[in-house]
Amino acid sequence: MLNWLDHLGIVGRAARGLRMRLTLSYVLLFTLVLVSIGFVFRQALDLVLDQQSERVLDESWSAVRGFLRIQNSELVWAYDPDDSGEAYAVERLRRVLLLADPQGNILEISNGYAALGEESPDQIRRIVGKTQPVTETRTDRNGAVYIVRKGIIRDQGKEYFLAIGLPAEDTLHVSDRLVRLYFTSVPVMLLAIIILGWYAAGRALQPLQQVAQAAETVAAGDLSMRIPPRGTGDELDQLSATFNHMMERLGLSFHQIQQFSIDASHELRTPVTAIRGQLEVALFTAETKEQYREAIETALQDVERLGQILNSLLLLAQAESGQLILQKSKQDLSEIIQELVNQFRFVADEKQIRLRAIAPSSVFAEVDRAQFGRLVNSLLGNAVKYTQPGGNVDVILSEDGGEVCLTVADDGPGIAADHLPHVFERFYRVRDGDRDDDKGIGLGLAFVAWIVKAHGGRLSVSSEPGHGATFEITIPAR
Repeated sequence: MLNWLDHLGIVGRAARGLRMRLTLSYVLLFTLVLVSIGFVFRQALDLVLDQQSERVLDESWSAVRGFLRIQNSELVWAYDPDDSGEAYAVERLRRVLLLADPQGNILEISNGYAALGEESPDQIRRIVGKTQPVTETRTDRNGAVYIVRKGIIRDQGKEYFLAIGLPAEDTLHVSDRLVRLYFTSVPVMLLAIIILGWYAAGRALQPLQQVAQAAETVAAGDLSMRIPPRGTGDELDQLSATFNHMMERLGLSFHQIQQFSIDASHELRTPVTAIRGQLEVALFTAETKEQYREAIETALQDVERLGQILNSLLLLAQAESGQLILQKSKQDLSEIIQELVNQFRFVADEKQIRLRAIAPSSVFAEVDRAQFGRLVNSLLGNAVKYTQPGGNVDVILSEDGGEVCLTVADDGPGIAADHLPHVFERFYRVRDGDRDDDKGIGLGLAFVAWIVKAHGGRLSVSSEPGHGATFEITIPAR
């Protein structure tokens, strides 16, 4: 019983599957096309057969006029009875025929036409009054269908009413038989379409199945899964390329999350451990009020450092998640640069560092003033922090071709080449003998990178050990 239920479940899933829906779409589309072709074919066939019947009627009408003559004021058939060809032609023409004078008096009527019903004098006079012949469809007593043409013929200045009929039963049967044969073959064609559509849908969905299998593999924790491209350049190849690109970004994001977790744990553990150590020392060893105060002050400094880390992490997370939105407005960047350089002037003078701002009188751009100020403040703070006494820090602002370029250069210890690709990562700090590892928390340049990206700009850094570092930022003026 369970096996049957499983089987029914598989069948139900297949019926709801994309492959089945595509196949049914193919069948429905081709059914509409085939039925439409059948109706168009029927209309075209009827038109052709009607035109053919009209031509036969024209020929018969002309033949009747050729054989009828007026002799001694009477309408007679003029042909050679000994000529079998002429005799057969006249006999065929007279099988369904009616002749009458303009007043409606019947001169000749065949048994075939009598089976269609005689024409009344009023009907005959009405047809005689028309300039063109009239064609209509009539049915005899046995249900046979005829095409009848009515009109007038003239000879020697006299007019006569002529009606001649042509059997249309065979013509109708030909149309019906061909259409019936066509629609009988439609189910066979639809069966072939179902088979081909099922196969084609399976081939078309094969890359999607690969994506689904890859997604299952990813769900199991394997982020190295990639879908090999087929080289066709179609939408499915684009889907595979998009999936592979997404997996690369997921892998990078996962690595960044892992690294962030490790770095955050390390950075948060240090002040927490220091706080705990200071409090434990005060608890077990302090004997005087001054010793307790000193331990508490040291612990408060570590608490402040911990708060800075948490606030910076929260602000950076809000920025990268889109919760921190830029409030752009037209700002004079030269004024902002001069203001921030003046703020660092006292610290630079205290370290005997030559701090210069090189900028035009005004350079306008649409920026978020607060975030742009944070960017300049971070770069200036690093430059002044790591530049040795007697060194130089230059802040250069310029405008070229609708872009604003900001350069912050120092002649400090510089950054080794293997550190340069990582300086904008969270918590990354250059650790060597010339730098103090306790300065900063490694998030300032990560903020700088986000601010530049949010403004649609570009960021680069160049440096050599012992020759300082140069940070260059380019943002659009608008």
